[in-house]
Amino acid sequence: MLVLASASPRRQELLHNAGISFTVQPADIDETPLPGESPRECAERLAREKAVAIWREHPHELVLGADTVVAIDRVILGKPADAADAERMLRLLSGRVHEVTTGVCLSRSRADSQTTGKPEIVSSSETTLVTMIDFSDDEIRAYIATGEPMDKAGAYAIQGGASRWIPRIDGDYSNVVGLPVARVVRMLQEINGTSGTPGN
Repeated sequence: MLVLASASPRRQELLHNAGISFTVQPADIDETPLPGESPRECAERLAREKAVAIWREHPHELVLGADTVVAIDRVILGKPADAADAERMLRLLSGRVHEVTTGVCLSRSRADSQTTGKPEIVSSSETTLVTMIDFSDDEIRAYIATGEPMDKAGAYAIQGGASRWIPRIDGDYSNVVGLPVARVVRMLQEINGTSGTPGN
């Protein structure tokens, strides 16, 4: 059984819609970017840390960790600390193109029983370019008042109210929602050595 190391309802819905069976065990780690770390490096590192943290609790299971990073001009925009922080982020994104990168990692016990404490890991990432139109300060404040931005990287949900500001994306839509499903399926097939639908 696959264990998802995330409490994100968006990731759970994406996996469910793809027909992948899983249980949920959220990882509690420090998600602060490291000094000089690129958005891709940050997303992949956090995904690995989440997967390994939960693997240590469930060493006989296959664990999926994921972390989504929104960045503009290489500046990482995490989840907003408060409404003012959300407003700052949305003003940065207004009328511009930004990157959304999701790091994904699969972790499980190695086949070699003599190896302990070091799981087998398959990791990767997906990046999507997101174009936003210009939107006003009043629109930003009205969106923040809905509460939707407050638990989202970059302070917006592409599948929610912010969709009206996004005329174009270049890349995987599900990646912007929170999990690049097609890439995850390929990784599951790789680590399981199969070509069928994983997780069932």
